[in-house]
Amino acid sequence: MYRFFLIVALCVLWGGISAQIPENYYDAASGLSGENLKSALHDIIDGHQEINYDAVKLAVQILDEDTGNPLNIQLIYKGVSIPKTDFNAGGDGWNREHIWPQSHGDFGTYNGPGTDLHAIRPADVSVNTSRSDKDFDNGGEAHYEATGCFSDADSWEPRDAVKGDVARAVFYMCVRYEGDITGEPDLDIQDDITSPTSGDGSLGLISTMLQWHTQDPVDQSELDRNDLIYQNASEPTLDQGNRNPFIDHPEFAGLIWGDETAPEPGNHATDFSAHSITLNWADATGTTLPDGYLIRMSDIGFNDIIAPQDGTTVANDFNNKNVAYGKGKCVFGGLTPNMMYYFKIYSHTGTGVSIDYKTDGSVQQVGIEAL
Repeated sequence: MYRFFLIVALCVLWGGISAQIPENYYDAASGLSGENLKSALHDIIDGHQEINYDAVKLAVQILDEDTGNPLNIQLIYKGVSIPKTDFNAGGDGWNREHIWPQSHGDFGTYNGPGTDLHAIRPADVSVNTSRSDKDFDNGGEAHYEATGCFSDADSWEPRDAVKGDVARAVFYMCVRYEGDITGEPDLDIQDDITSPTSGDGSLGLISTMLQWHTQDPVDQSELDRNDLIYQNASEPTLDQGNRNPFIDHPEFAGLIWGDETAPEPGNHATDFSAHSITLNWADATGTTLPDGYLIRMSDIGFNDIIAPQDGTTVANDFNNKNVAYGKGKCVFGGLTPNMMYYFKIYSHTGTGVSIDYKTDGSVQQVGIEAL
């Protein structure tokens, strides 16, 4: 059994996450849908302060800084934290990933579409090469390096935790760049795999990205990043002065690209409420750090929660959730309102037959009533 000191605090998020949206920022888009909404949003976010490509390197080190280590940067596809100084440091270093590929619009690294912070994230150099200029879609073979990512000859699927981030960046680019200014591309989202021929500003697949947008909703880190791009008091020269509307108002995506011709269902859904509990914790610290955590739940009591056995992986189900080190939260859904639920968290190293759980000492636990 390995040893390290675990500090963990479990709590419930009773309220929603929020952003610092300027008052009246979206007034011109109120009540609109379809092309009218898309056009109104374009006018709202158009004409932002453009920065050059060197400044992008500095900006993403602020925007995507590892909140647990200010010397590190968080990589979008690989989901790991590496030193900021590892810029272009070989295959395991980081560089600037254009979520909307430069070849799908022929804009290179020109100020504006080629340097827009809403659609540039730090990525592992070799993983960035693997993604190349592929469209976004589900499926393919598991990537050998970026766990949770998949790829085939013409499409790329990012890991689950950033699928929505990717989709909302694509939505933003499609609305921001409409070719109405000389030198800017006219970008468009299609529902088929597109060919990145010179000057072709299309990217797919819209149906997949709408799915990702729903499956991976906006989180606080995405809201914070949006706020910083709009206005960063400590680094005003890196401000763009505009926002991603699909982070502030996720419903805009459906209003623009949703299927307006689909028939309405005959009846309405019932029992529409959260019935979920979100747990948060501080990651373990010390000389030996875990690879992840297993959180186990019971609606009877703490004594009903059985400690996991070394060498046996527990699958995700209603009562069990596996979370990687560094994420710091998970959600249990489908719960009964006004019922007490009990949780214990077990750190572990290794996977599969080599998994080793920390079950000795003080195992952190909490009891919470579902709303």
